[in-house]
This record gives sequence, structure tokens and C-alpha cells, in this order.
Amino acid sequence: MRRFARALLATAMIAAPALAAPDLSYRLTEGQNVNALVREGDVAAHLLLRNGTDPRILVAFPAGNSGVAVWFASLATPATWRLEGAPRPAAVLAPDAARLNGIEATATIAAPRLAVRQAVLSSVRYLRDYQSVSRFPKEVATDPVIAGDTITWHRRRLDGAPGYLLRLRVLEGRIDRGAIVAAPGGRIRLAITAATGEAPLHGLTERELLNARAAADPAARQALGFLSYREKFLAGSWRFDTYFGRDTLMSVRLLMPVLRPAAVEAGLASVLARLDGDGEVAHEEGIGEFAVLDNRQNGRSGDGATLDYGMVDDDYMLAPVAAAYLLDHAEAAGARRFLDRAMASEARPGTRETAGAALVRNLRFVVASARAFAAAPRAANLIALHDGRLTGQWRDSEEGLGRGKYAYDVNAVLVPAALDAGARLLAAGLLDPYLGAQDRAALGEAARMAATWREHAPDLFRVSTPAAEAAPAIRRYAQTLGVPAAPALAALGREPLTYHAIALDPRGRPVPIVNSDEGFALLFADPAPAALETYVRALVRPFPAGLMTDIGLLVANPALADRTVQARFTPAAYHGAVVWSWQQALFAAGLERQLARADLPASTRAVLTDAQAKLWRAIRATRATQSSELWSWAFRDGRYVVVPFGAGKQDVDESNAAQLWSTVYLAVQPPRATSPTGTPSRSAAPRRGRR
Repeated sequence: MRRFARALLATAMIAAPALAAPDLSYRLTEGQNVNALVREGDVAAHLLLRNGTDPRILVAFPAGNSGVAVWFASLATPATWRLEGAPRPAAVLAPDAARLNGIEATATIAAPRLAVRQAVLSSVRYLRDYQSVSRFPKEVATDPVIAGDTITWHRRRLDGAPGYLLRLRVLEGRIDRGAIVAAPGGRIRLAITAATGEAPLHGLTERELLNARAAADPAARQALGFLSYREKFLAGSWRFDTYFGRDTLMSVRLLMPVLRPAAVEAGLASVLARLDGDGEVAHEEGIGEFAVLDNRQNGRSGDGATLDYGMVDDDYMLAPVAAAYLLDHAEAAGARRFLDRAMASEARPGTRETAGAALVRNLRFVVASARAFAAAPRAANLIALHDGRLTGQWRDSEEGLGRGKYAYDVNAVLVPAALDAGARLLAAGLLDPYLGAQDRAALGEAARMAATWREHAPDLFRVSTPAAEAAPAIRRYAQTLGVPAAPALAALGREPLTYHAIALDPRGRPVPIVNSDEGFALLFADPAPAALETYVRALVRPFPAGLMTDIGLLVANPALADRTVQARFTPAAYHGAVVWSWQQALFAAGLERQLARADLPASTRAVLTDAQAKLWRAIRATRATQSSELWSWAFRDGRYVVVPFGAGKQDVDESNAAQLWSTVYLAVQPPRATSPTGTPSRSAAPRRGRR
């Protein structure tokens, strides 16, 4: 106690003894980032140490989507951090006597001097804003306090709630006029303490999360473990340590064969609890200090979550994912128990409703929004991005859809899939306790409406460019990138390059970008055999005719677009000619689902099997990066090689080291056996048509 008192008087802060060995602790280096993630009890934290010429220390906490970070001035030569052991969870007493949850760690860097450029302690959203555009709200600014060998940043939350702390104690070196100067040996050694006062989440253990069919992949299990909580799944760390509707739904759908019911229901419940009054799915939540400031700026008080409904794809994902669980995976009694569960609404504080009532509200929205095209199937009646926005589906950077207005995946796949899901749920009787007469009548139309959408919407996105026109464009584009055109042209031959455009522009014209969103059709629809052969071939041709490279399936190929569009879809663009891990998994799961069909001729099965083999070769080649959000590439020594996204200054952002929908390879696995009919099969394949 005497030692405790002396430390408290000297530093106005103590860190309690480290907790026992944490439930989860792992480390990985990706590009310039050293990442160490830990979860134990009330502590969950992601420590990031940035190497190179622009060092930084950043700690993100799922609690309140909060974080603390310090950026240092640029160095003349690159420097590398060395982390001594794993971060240790700790209870922390702040200078104002607030009790915080955080970590302690020790790290060294061989740099002559670390001059503080900026520290930010607040919402992760503000940390990522400062990282990408060097801005953050002035209201959350804080100055350091230097005492002896220690620099401390600490502040309360704007509403007076316990806030955030970052402390650097110099173990080797010294503090000189606010900068940290190396010891005579040229090394700086720091004790790092980082903590948050935001309310902790309650983690799902691996036993609660995964069944025995999940792959034995430690990296994916660790990432999923860090991102999984009873309240919600997190989209990715460090940059998205909170709820995202689309990420939750797609991850739950692809992981469903290996998730335990409690985990699936945690994901679905988090989406249902955040539906707005019309039944739209919330894209992202603003919580913690972000919510405090956003509420103030909009004439509200308190820290109630602010929910963003700007996306359109997630509105049509909920029903197909819910139906897959309730009708194909859950036992009948379990499905009814889930639908009858009472939930507190995150969108409408103070109200409660059953999961079934919330799901019906979403289906009501789906049917109403789909009526116009079902009655008159033309481009103007498709589901458009919201007015004034360039984003609305998973390619949610400003250029992700090539400035299109009507996204292919939403209109050609997800809308009819949602309508079909509503019709299936109605026929099964599961929704009977929650349906009014008008709802029953509306869902009675859903199957007919879905048929109209399936018949007419995909053709509006169809592009077919003759080989004589496509080949010169491919050759020119390959030259600008410094990649070979010959393999792509050989695979194309004399066939036209036929594919579904990434989107339609405001006038209903296709945006000519070959894209990976065909994977949605493979997972959620049953295309005709001829269509399967055409569109799967389009994806697996070598880049830059198709999307296939040595290091994965790219998500976009603008070879047939004009040069201004090509300049926006580079390997340095977030949704450009890069590889997203989950999009490969979506394509793999979709191919497996199609190969399970009994109505495909041998020619179609051969195309799908060939595509499956090519895809899995690329996935295996980049196994070490699978849990990452995305990666880029370079072409060296005659082949494509992985370049971590964000490793270069030209990259517009950096990748998350742990990404929820990149963990889906726990369920999405290469085929292990072949049936007598030639159909690949796996023990983890989802059940279909059980009821």
C-alpha cells in the first residue's frame, strides 16, 4: 500500500497488476504495422505500432469504439518497432481517479528522436480521420503533461464520463523539450499504457462461437474471437471496431455452417435491433464520444447511438440471411424461440419488440420498394443509391461504383433474393404470429415479384464487347500497369468479353468495369447454366481480361473503361484493382453452392470446377493474408506478388489486420472429396431445403 501511495502521488495514475493470462492474445505484422490484439474480461484492445518513416503508437478498444494514438514527426530513415512480449490487460486509475480498462506494453525503436506531431484520444472514427486526412474535432483536443520521464495525455469524455489515457514512460532515452531522444546506444525504449473508460462489451468465447466443423485455422479463429461479442460483431480492427450491418450479415451467412446458434442469433439480433421505423437496416453506428458530439451538433443530448441508413444493399441482405438460418440451419423450435425474443431497440430507445416483428417490418420495406420495377421493369425503377450519394453498397468509397447509381449486386441479386426469402418464410408459417392481413397479402406477392426481378434486372447490366474491340483496350491497359497482356488475350480468344457491369449510371447505361460481384449471384440465386458459364468465365480469365491473378481474384478491372475511370481504379484504390479476402470467399462459397445443384449439364459443371480450382490455388497462395481486409500487388520477376494495402504512401488508406468477413474461411473451405456425379462436397456445406 505504501508503494501504491507513492506511485499515486508521483504520477497521479497507477496501473493495477496485470490480469491473469488473457483468453485471447496474438500478434501479426502486416506491411508497416505491428499488431498485437488481446482480450480478457473487461479489456479488449488492439495495439498498433507503425514502422517506417512515419511512426505512430495507436490502441483501439471495442468498448465505445474508442482509441488513443500518438503520431510522431517523419524520420529521415525508416525505423522498426520491437514489441517486448504481449500487451498485458490492466485496470488503470486515471489522474482524475476514474477507473479505466486498458493495456500495458513495452516497445523499443532504433530512432534518434521521436518528436510528437499529434495525439488524439477519443472515438476510433476520429483517429481514422486524422490518419487519413489529418483532421479531428477541436473539441476533443488535449495537451500532454510531462513529468520527469513520462508523457501523459488524459481527458474526460465531452459529457464528463470517464475518458481516455495514453502514457509513455521513457525507459531508455530521455525527454528533451517535449521530444523523446534516444539513449547513447541509439535506442528508445518505452513503457506504454493505454486505457478507456467506455463500457466494455461481453465477448463470446470460442466454445460459444464455433462448432466442431470449423476449420483449424488459428489466425482466423483469433481474429473472429477478437471481433465477436454478445452485443454485436465488430466489422474490423483497428479502423472499424463496432457494428456494421452489411459486414455482420455477410459474415454470418458465410460462417453459418460453423457457427453455433447463439452466435448466429447474436449477429441477427444486432441487425434487427437497429432497424429504423420503416425497416431499413443500419449501416454503421456512432457510439461513445462520437455519438456525444454528433448529438450535440444536431440539437440532441446524451450519448445515444447515431445510426447511419445511407446504404441500400444491407436492406436486402437481412431477409435472405435470416431465412437461411431459420429455414435451413436452425431447428424449428429454436427458430420460433428466436423470432419470439423480445429485444430493446437501438434505433428507438425505450422501445422493445420481438425479433419476428422487426423482421416483418424489414420485409414490408422490401416488398414496397420492389413494387415499381415488378410492375414496370426498366432501369429508372431499379433501386438507386440515395440522392446525393456515390456510395450505397459494399464498394463504399466515393469511386467504388464508378460513379454509378444502380448497383448490380443490389438489383440483379439481392432484391429478388429478399423477395424469395419473404415468400419462403411466409410459406413456412414462421411469421404467422407477427403478420397482419396487409403484410400477409404483400408477402403473398413476393414470389411473383421476385420472378420479374430475376428475369429482367440482370440483363440491364449485361455488357458484351467483341474481341476485336476488347483486345486492344486490354493491351493498352496492361501496358499502363506494366503487366503482361498475352495470357489474358489468349484466354479471351475470339470470344466477346461478356460480363455484368458494376453498376448503371444515372441514365441507365452500364459502367464498363469487370467486377467480382457475380459472387452474390452464385450464393443467392440459381442462374441458368448458360449464364453461369458466361459470367464465371468472365471472372476467372487472367487479369486484365478478367480478374484472376497469382495472388487472388481482384474486385475490379477497368480495362474497358476510359482512362479517367482507370485512374480511379488503380491497385492503390480501396475498391480498385485489389484483392478483398471476403470477396474470394463469397465466390468460393457460391461456386460450391452451384456445384451442389443437380440440374447442371456437364459443360457447366466443367466451367465451375475449373474456376474453383483456379480460385483455390490463388487463395492458398495468400493464406497468410486471409484474415486481412484487403491487399494490393506488384508485378515482379514475371509474377504478381502481394503488397499489403496501406504499405505505400500512394495507398489511400490502410487495411485492417483483423476483418470480420475475412474470417469466413473457417467455413468456406476447398472441396475435400468428389461425389460419384463429380460434385465437390464438404462436411461444412450448408443444409438446404430441410423444411
